[in-house]
Amino acid sequence: MPHLDVRTLCMIVGVSSLAFAAPATADEPIDCAKAESTVEINFCADKEYQAADKALNAAYASALKVTRARNLEKPYDAKSFEEALRGAQRAWVAYRDADCKDVMAQVWTNGTGATSAILGCMTDKTLRRTKELKEMLEPQ
Repeated sequence: MPHLDVRTLCMIVGVSSLAFAAPATADEPIDCAKAESTVEINFCADKEYQAADKALNAAYASALKVTRARNLEKPYDAKSFEEALRGAQRAWVAYRDADCKDVMAQVWTNGTGATSAILGCMTDKTLRRTKELKEMLEPQ
């Protein structure tokens, strides 16, 4: 029998366990208000994050649309504003991902609650950024 290192063995066990830990089927949807297992909690946390990310993308698209309508002189013109917004958004995504995916994983030492904690962190930060973008667009 070939020798398996610990990492390979853990990956095999983890992947094979997914077959037994799959969330409910379409006939039995997960009620996130009653989620109990780690798989259900992670599924629901991901669902919340996906909704928050969708709202963020809509707010960002709206913000870009507003920047393109700007009719001011450089350095406050539409092109400069759009470049600044795109740069800020890229930096924000890098911050969110580093803070949630890297730091939060360390906090949880990658335990069973790590995935839902990471997704919760990403959801919270994404909702806050969506609010910031919307508020930025409000007339002064």
